[in-house]
Amino acid sequence: MKILFSSLLIALVSFNNFAESAPEELPPLDPAYEGVHGMVLLNKSSAIFAYHLSLYEKPKNVQLLYKLDVKNIALVQLVRDNDMVTIKPKPFNLQRLMRGEKVVVNADVYLGHFERDGMLVYENMTINFAEQLYMRKLDEIEPSSNKQEYDVVSYRKTNKIYIHRIQQAPSYDHVLHIDVNAGCLTKFNTSSPVPKENELQYKFFNCGTMKPLYFETQSFDNK
Repeated sequence: MKILFSSLLIALVSFNNFAESAPEELPPLDPAYEGVHGMVLLNKSSAIFAYHLSLYEKPKNVQLLYKLDVKNIALVQLVRDNDMVTIKPKPFNLQRLMRGEKVVVNADVYLGHFERDGMLVYENMTINFAEQLYMRKLDEIEPSSNKQEYDVVSYRKTNKIYIHRIQQAPSYDHVLHIDVNAGCLTKFNTSSPVPKENELQYKFFNCGTMKPLYFETQSFDNK
């Protein structure tokens, strides 16, 4: 009897441990997020990031920043040496990145914006999305205003990436890298809801070593 009770107890404990260690089952992917999701590639030193080219309408209504695992030195050099490099991935479900998954896709690489006369440089290159650093859905967003707000993404020890919280139109998308954060403001006023890039850079002038990464207004105007 004691042996039977011990066996049942061990089986029960083993089942509970398995239940606790089993991965949580995610809900099915929303098919509305399936499509071609363009990204702009950004860099700081040898680190390469992919930032989603968001819009207001679903399925593009997501601000998303990922660190890439890049083995191709030519791609690192292309991003490092040019003002804008974008990728046009083969269709996939963006919700996988929204969940923070590690995803591998094939993409065409363009010098410039692939939808605005960019030049195709590499076809069908493998892109490894290794780590999600930031995700924000553009659902309930603030009205267009001169009051701006930035979210701060930290990686490594002293590296921070500032990302503007896009407002309702007219607004703008803005990403910049700062090596040393010396009390930067994340909320401030600007001269208009869509200020010039140099006005924004002046707001971060005393923060540390700054590198502008991305600035976009055309996708968030009144049209």
